Amino acid sequence: MKAEIITIGDELLLGQVIDTNSSWLGLELNQMGIMVHYKSAIRDNKDAILEALHQGTKRSDVVIITGGLGPTKDDITKITMCEFFQTSLTLNEVVLKFVQQIFLSRNLPMLESNNQQAMLPKNCEVLWNKNGTAPGMWFYENNTVYISMPGVPFEMKTIFSEEAIPKLKSIFTFPSILHRTILTCSIGESFLAKRIAALEDALPSHIHLAYLPSVGSVRLRFSAYGEDKVKLEQELQPIIDELYSLVGDYIYGEGEDTLAEVIGNLLKQKNATIGTAESCTGGYLSHLITSIPGSSSYYLGSIISYHNDVKIAQLNIPSEILLNHGAVSQECVTAMAENLKIKLGTTYAIATSGVAGPGGGSIEKPVGTVCIAVSGPNQTIAKIFNMGENRERTIQRTALMGLDILRKLLLTA
Repeated sequence: MKAEIITIGDELLLGQVIDTNSSWLGLELNQMGIMVHYKSAIRDNKDAILEALHQGTKRSDVVIITGGLGPTKDDITKITMCEFFQTSLTLNEVVLKFVQQIFLSRNLPMLESNNQQAMLPKNCEVLWNKNGTAPGMWFYENNTVYISMPGVPFEMKTIFSEEAIPKLKSIFTFPSILHRTILTCSIGESFLAKRIAALEDALPSHIHLAYLPSVGSVRLRFSAYGEDKVKLEQELQPIIDELYSLVGDYIYGEGEDTLAEVIGNLLKQKNATIGTAESCTGGYLSHLITSIPGSSSYYLGSIISYHNDVKIAQLNIPSEILLNHGAVSQECVTAMAENLKIKLGTTYAIATSGVAGPGGGSIEKPVGTVCIAVSGPNQTIAKIFNMGENRERTIQRTALMGLDILRKLLLTA
């Protein structure tokens, strides 16, 4: 089945509000076996809405609309739907009583605009909104389902989950779709593709591979389509096993795992602790580690030694290292990590130092040059990288690389 999502609202086009509805709906529909082929954001304008609906009729089996169902004059979705379906609004007494009860429970007066929430197209079925006054609407015309819901995310999600999904499942039979998302780090998309080219070329036609790159990592999403989910799982597992044999060193997890979460689990398994000595990352590495609930059981603290004086005073970095090698050097981050480990009494330590930019670079150490050291009970690993010229991405990549070096050290300890 083909679906499309139409989000209505000038605020979406002006960038005042970020459209989270369509991404959430896309995930929900895909899990059901309904493929989203089109997404569009349109103005609060009758002609724009009508044009989007006419397009949806031609190309989709399910058309989902969010927005424009409020009590104000700029909310014109219901009126426009009436024109599209050649019908009119009528008072729904059950909805009216529901809306009145909401205002009564909040000790608020009912305005005429609130009464309008109970005026619905004659040919729609009500999708109940237990979190607000604007009900959702279900239309079924010419073998196409139209689902109209409020744009408020928590209202829309409840309506779709509790009202629309059961209704869709009662009418249609959906194919099985199985997704496996493998998470990689410390390898670029093109290098990863080269390593697994033979595996990708050998995939059967009903199993697809998508590369989803982000800063410092690449997600590999395998999607298998068929009628039997168990059979799909049996087909997909050997492919995943082969992937691990080819690039297992770069795989840190699956699904919704985060690198910081994986690190935390490894530290807890080993009853180990971690601290960070940060220069160029300025606390971002600590932020990633402490974003995981329960991180206090293994994370002891950090020294953000942004200035060389702090490196000397708090981390006991010999001035000779700074003079002879500079703050952005493997020698410096090695001393930072090893001295922090002693100072805090941790099992492991990560240290970062670099030229995040946009200024401060030199011929020997251009913008994007970073050094990372990870020190454990038996060894210290120090490496130098160039993370590119964008300051924000350099900070993010450096923190993730530090975590990944720690991950590999923990796995071999």
